[in-house]
Amino acid sequence: MASRCSSSRQIIAALQLLLLASSCSVVVASAKHRGNGTRTKLPFHAKDELLRYKTIMAQVARMKKASVKTIQSPDGDVIDCVPAHLQPAFDHPKLRGQKPEDEPEERPKVAGGAAAKQDEEEAVFPQAWTDGGESCPPGAVPVRRTTKRDLLRSSSVQRFGMKPRAAGNVRRDSTSDGHEHAVGYVTGDQFYGAKASLNVWSAGVASPAEFSLSQIWVISGSFGNDLNTIEAGWQVSPQLYGDNSPRFFTYWTTDAYQATGCYNLHCSGFVQTNSRIAIGAAISPTSVYNGRQFDISLLIWKDPRRGHWWLQLGSGPLVGYWPSSLFSHLGGHANMVQFGGEVVNTRPSGSHTPTQMGSGHFPREGFNRAAYFRNLQVVDWDNNLIPAAALRLVADHPSCYDIQGGYNRAWGNYFYYGGPGRNVRCP
Repeated sequence: MASRCSSSRQIIAALQLLLLASSCSVVVASAKHRGNGTRTKLPFHAKDELLRYKTIMAQVARMKKASVKTIQSPDGDVIDCVPAHLQPAFDHPKLRGQKPEDEPEERPKVAGGAAAKQDEEEAVFPQAWTDGGESCPPGAVPVRRTTKRDLLRSSSVQRFGMKPRAAGNVRRDSTSDGHEHAVGYVTGDQFYGAKASLNVWSAGVASPAEFSLSQIWVISGSFGNDLNTIEAGWQVSPQLYGDNSPRFFTYWTTDAYQATGCYNLHCSGFVQTNSRIAIGAAISPTSVYNGRQFDISLLIWKDPRRGHWWLQLGSGPLVGYWPSSLFSHLGGHANMVQFGGEVVNTRPSGSHTPTQMGSGHFPREGFNRAAYFRNLQVVDWDNNLIPAAALRLVADHPSCYDIQGGYNRAWGNYFYYGGPGRNVRCP
């Protein structure tokens, strides 16, 4: 019994390490940027910050020049429609000179051979920039334009669009860094993908230095510096996006968030193939408390022929893929899959943050009120979608953000999760 408890504690500690994502403190030095006849002071740590700033803005300029169409979104975003072979992915040394690959002929199927059934709402993925019926022309992909304001909001231009470096000690408690989680996970097997439907909320985030997200993680490695992850979901992050709208996002790393990977298309790596979905763009509409629920269905899976990890909207369109050449451990398979929510708690004024996870309401309130993940599935060695069996649920601070699971025929394995943050039981 003691060894089993010890093993459980190690898994939970490893989960907490994996989910680290905190803001870096800002040390301000002065540099000056000349543009539009004005001089603007830019906060940089050192010359490497200025170099990174120039590199990012040079890439933005290349995307603008290559764009075959520019779309002004009602929410203020600018979307550049870039020829697919010129997208940021192909700046990666392992991908230079390549073009997007054809979509795989074989998709994951429900165990037993039947094709995966498509839920009514899975085919719909509205984003603010498409409100007027806009999309990129065939052969081009939408790239959300990075602005100078985006960079100036970042606590570190050098690591703009990246999560913080994870510590190498698997026993480290992530809550000491202000990160709190409510997640379900499966482990101890070989996984080749994961699928779930999750409802989308305009989670309230109390300060720009905090965020709230809900996502799927596909994981392989030892939770040390060799950790590989592939991630997708929705997040509210004022620092990254400049507003409080829930955004569709992706992430990847091959070294535990040290130097590789990034959010969305902020670095080379993820290859986008869809002309109608903009990664990093706002999702609209969202769920309403005591009203209509809007959820998205995400499927991450490994193509058994070429080995790339594809991102698919439920049983609908493909978004793109993470090339297998990016990864070490995930070049083969995943050994853990996680689903759930995370927030950053900076403890403003010494109290717990009121930043919300999910809907901002506890799981006990149930449907129409609480956030959920439903139809939790994994992809097995034979490219079959099967239920996520032996799902374990963990909440760092249940009085702030909690999680409760169950099973029924309509939703399969599911859980409700989230909470309001600061309350009488979470001071």
